[in-house]
Amino acid sequence: MRLNQNTLLLGKKVVLVPYTSEHVPRYHEWMKSEELQRLTASEPLTLEQEYAMQRSWREDADKCTFIVLDAEKWQTQSGATEESCMVGDVNLFLTDLEDPTVGEIEVMIAEPSCRGKGLGTEAVLAMLSYVTTLGLTKFEAKIGQGNEPSIRMFQKLHFEQVATSSVFQEVTLRLTVSESEHQWLLEQTSHVEEKPYRDGSAEPC
Repeated sequence: MRLNQNTLLLGKKVVLVPYTSEHVPRYHEWMKSEELQRLTASEPLTLEQEYAMQRSWREDADKCTFIVLDAEKWQTQSGATEESCMVGDVNLFLTDLEDPTVGEIEVMIAEPSCRGKGLGTEAVLAMLSYVTTLGLTKFEAKIGQGNEPSIRMFQKLHFEQVATSSVFQEVTLRLTVSESEHQWLLEQTSHVEEKPYRDGSAEPC
């Protein structure tokens, strides 16, 4: 989605930046992991296919993605590159052509050492806050039945389980952002700053 190509979201634990070609090599290395393929229901791609996928995320109007950076590393390590600070990604798909207020959200913390520290939670909150400004109010998350940490995380973010698929071995959780939910979301993300991001050259603060 071109809409977020110049947007950087700065939180306490994570920095969200647009997915650019400079992020592809490390992302490609992550996705060689059978564990991540299983958790994300993904097929391994060649490096060339991964670059093509990155271009589609940038160009397609029904997709929005941010690469998740470790904020502490990005801000404190002199000369740290975005690629060296990458820990995962957070994505949103517009799933209903007739209802542009509906989106499916997913998050992946690919670096095992960065899991269980709240990075995924802050990344999802920042994404939700960002896309509600674009008019989205209904969200779904589809998670593998065995991925208990992810299911619990979304439940803490007020998502409710609405369906289970034995065929796909996944559960569907849903959040409708009412006025009270929107207020709660604003409170949870009041520290997140939106900054300009230009051509992958944003500098740490």
